[in-house]
Amino acid sequence: MSESEPIRLQKYLAETGICSRRDAEVLIREGEVWVNAVKAIPGQKVTPGLDKVTVSGKSIKNVAPQPKMTLAMHKPRGLVCSNDDPFNPQTVFDLIPREFSKFRFFCAGRLDKESEGLLILTTDGDLANRLMHPRNVVVKRYFVALKKPFPKSRISQLVRGITVDGEHLKVETATLVNAGKNEESESMDVSMHHGKKREIRVLFGKLGYDVKRLRRYQIGSFPLKGIPLRAMKQLSTKEINSLFKDPGAHPLAVALAKRSVKKNEA
Repeated sequence: MSESEPIRLQKYLAETGICSRRDAEVLIREGEVWVNAVKAIPGQKVTPGLDKVTVSGKSIKNVAPQPKMTLAMHKPRGLVCSNDDPFNPQTVFDLIPREFSKFRFFCAGRLDKESEGLLILTTDGDLANRLMHPRNVVVKRYFVALKKPFPKSRISQLVRGITVDGEHLKVETATLVNAGKNEESESMDVSMHHGKKREIRVLFGKLGYDVKRLRRYQIGSFPLKGIPLRAMKQLSTKEINSLFKDPGAHPLAVALAKRSVKKNEA
């Protein structure tokens, strides 16, 4: 960051590792951010090194920008994606290896406490913004285990979606896994590229099918495979770019399509 060029406040907070741009916008709206002893407003610009910025009463003046690093974590169930949660003392940040502990990471897209799987942690505010901004189509894939079998006939409801408390919840694709002759299964593979808070759980629950287990196993074309539970790996530039790539057709969907073709040819 330049010490003389004004930049947007939320970008400054992200580049200093305080939080993501999206979280910074929330903090500004909630009145938690002050600039030169005056409450900040959305869209405000600051000059690093000159303006005094405080967040929740703590000064971050002259905080040097962090090196840009991105980690892919295999999140276990039971941990929250928060830097500071008084109700949940254990967070995903407790799993960060010692060599990275001096840096402040934040989640670029979250998983709720009871969900598991692929989670991206980064010190790069611009990357976090790209991964979370609605205008960027970043496809995430999930394995969903349900408490009772879901019928193939209702998949269209998942894709069409429903409105809950004024928000439209939906998935982009949904496929039964290991379906029986009755075309029902307690296991499903779904994908989505938006992702509101607990969207998959709420969507299935409102349709009468409570989620027993939820695991994100891929973002873009980057897979969780190869990262042990509770472990993580630092991503290369190529791997970071793969987060934004088209994941292609799911192997299960391809297999089902081939089976359908063979059946029609018979």
